[in-house]
Amino acid sequence: MITRVRSELTRYLRTETVGGTLLLAAAAIALLWINSPWGDSYVTMTETVLSIGPLHLELTLADWTKDGLLAVFFFVAGLELKRELVVGELADPKRAALPIIAALGGVVTPALIAFTVGHGVPGMDRGWAIPVATDIAFALAVLAMTGSRIPASARVFLLSLAVVDDLVAIILIAVLFTATLSMLWLLAAVACCAAWALAQHRRIRTPLVYVPLALLSWYALHEAGIHPTLAGVALGLLTRVRPDPDEEQAPATRLEHLIQPVSAGLCVPLFALFASGVPLNAEVFGELFTDRLSLAIILGLLLGKTIGIFGISWVAIRLGVAKRPAGLGYRDMFALSVLGAIGFTVSLLVAELALGDIGDGSAEELAKAAVLVTSMAASLAGSALLLRRGRVHQARRDADALEPE
Repeated sequence: MITRVRSELTRYLRTETVGGTLLLAAAAIALLWINSPWGDSYVTMTETVLSIGPLHLELTLADWTKDGLLAVFFFVAGLELKRELVVGELADPKRAALPIIAALGGVVTPALIAFTVGHGVPGMDRGWAIPVATDIAFALAVLAMTGSRIPASARVFLLSLAVVDDLVAIILIAVLFTATLSMLWLLAAVACCAAWALAQHRRIRTPLVYVPLALLSWYALHEAGIHPTLAGVALGLLTRVRPDPDEEQAPATRLEHLIQPVSAGLCVPLFALFASGVPLNAEVFGELFTDRLSLAIILGLLLGKTIGIFGISWVAIRLGVAKRPAGLGYRDMFALSVLGAIGFTVSLLVAELALGDIGDGSAEELAKAAVLVTSMAASLAGSALLLRRGRVHQARRDADALEPE
């Protein structure tokens, strides 16, 4: 009985709808908590230090969620991307090229807009990176809830796009926010990744090998001065996705089924809980649409992402460099581009890193508020467009079903 209940729970947690709902609920709790009379207790919780003495790790609970739990989330994303690249729709080079090109457009355009609008504002020398990333979990959740009648290729395109631009964002984090780089620890992280790939090649299956390698690669990147979530993506991309004749499932599939419920049900919601506590008062709302910092983020996300993703995708398809996803029209792709403006997880992370040491912290709070408001606007606008496109696709399917054979 317990096993069956656990199985049903994990199956339930694997759906993007549930993961997105938990993420939104956690963010709402954080917002209500920080803006309630008990807001001080929220700050105390996030700033509580949890240390591991022998490893010289002294991180706050908020740091553990963004450095540790997000690595699990990115590992699952890496597994999904690897599967699509090898055995999925992205195995076609021209179809694989499109989300990569779109992601680059969705990184460069928001960065240029944010840098131009916010030029000269304290913190914008690095804060231009805040709007470059799309939140995978949030965007896929909105797609699952409102785009169920859109062809399945939409999910593959959005997932691939979001993983690539999040990967670029993580690289930017490593470049922009790494004060000192330890080459010795970086080499240790590379060695762990190489050992992981070798173990996959030798068909080693025991977790007694992979769990220590994952932990060591995370720790090595952390000590190297590079954001350790990069370890999750790297190990996911190094995992085998083709099953052997004696295997029912490939390692990537097994790991995804095992870890994805933990990521969706625990890791991402906890990050949202610790990252979304932004004081929202009359002063913040008054500055939201007048302050150049917040305007840079809002315009970078909402306009930059939409224009960058859709514009460069249209050009690449027209030039024959890439193929349009199967079953999707340009209007479908525009709706997905709007979802690309949902910059929740990594954008909040970059805001903390870029603006955390600016003044009294008000710049960081304003940036987070801008990210939250823009992400909500993008999710609502994207949902409306997806629902409309879904009706169009359903009408076509109904018309095709009525045609005589």
